Amino acid sequence: MTDITLLLRDNIRKLVPYASARDEFSGSAHIFLDANENSIGSPITPAYNRYPDPHQVKIKERLMQIKGLPPQHIFLGNGSDECIDLLYRAFCNPGKDNVIIHPPTYGMYEVSAHINDVEVRRAPLTENFDLDLAAIEQLVDDHTKIIWICSPNNPTGNAFSRVDVEMILNNFDGLVVIDEAYINFSRQQSFIRELTEYPNLVVLQTLSKAWGLAGLRLGMAFAGEPVIDVMNRIKPPYNIGQATQELVLEALNQTEKVNGMIREIVGMRNELAEQIGRLSSVMNVYPSEGNFLLVKIKEARRIYGKLLKEGIVVRDRSSAPGCADCLRITVGTREQNEKLLETLSVLGTA
Repeated sequence: MTDITLLLRDNIRKLVPYASARDEFSGSAHIFLDANENSIGSPITPAYNRYPDPHQVKIKERLMQIKGLPPQHIFLGNGSDECIDLLYRAFCNPGKDNVIIHPPTYGMYEVSAHINDVEVRRAPLTENFDLDLAAIEQLVDDHTKIIWICSPNNPTGNAFSRVDVEMILNNFDGLVVIDEAYINFSRQQSFIRELTEYPNLVVLQTLSKAWGLAGLRLGMAFAGEPVIDVMNRIKPPYNIGQATQELVLEALNQTEKVNGMIREIVGMRNELAEQIGRLSSVMNVYPSEGNFLLVKIKEARRIYGKLLKEGIVVRDRSSAPGCADCLRITVGTREQNEKLLETLSVLGTA
């Protein structure tokens, strides 16, 4: 059984966290003169002159109903990127520890590692975009603190075998972070329900994709209490603004609408994959469990440039390992998808 406290950096273990005015006070009051706020109000609305709830209690209570987890297992960050950075700062000693990633995958795992001066070790995915367990085993040493797993993976779109992920969880004593940004579009069950079995498991999710709230920047980390506790200790005191908290709460009460959007996007994804696959210039459309497709297409860089000139922006992933001649295409509206297909059909024969 992994002892999370032993994985922490010494300075983090000894850290006395900053106590904000809202941490020191609890209860009810009608006059607040403790936080040096503007007591008169604000030019927008009087509510925004006060600091937001540093613990986002109302959002966590709503998420408890949706996710089936108590608030002490939930951390909210300014996007998942803040969650990623905090895990590095809490558990990885700069210039000493290392992490393992599986390219091609989400780029912020590596960028954040470099920012925090942490060595990145790469276990590339197999030709079929599966995890290479043997390669991972060879890379792990006493200074390996985190294994990052993005499932469904970006940019490949596939979800990894649960058996492979559980093999890692059962044999690695460091943190295993499963990034489930696209889980709502997948047939695979979330690993949230496995949190009670693995104290070293951290699950990341986001409101940016299925919930359509990318502009609000709210990411979620789910883990055992020791991990969540340390993330709360080292985060900025007011990392989620008042406006974001209000709008997120409003959205979390619209689950039926969100589920409808998910079903529509998945349906359009499957249609788009079939239609793109018929184009003569397309060599492969990889199976996807996200809201995007990875498409192997002849002269991908040329096609990418031509699409730009037509006002259509996709992502050129040709330089990513194992993704030569590949474009990553987000599922758009029906009208946008039709325009894309029409343009691709012309460009592919030009």
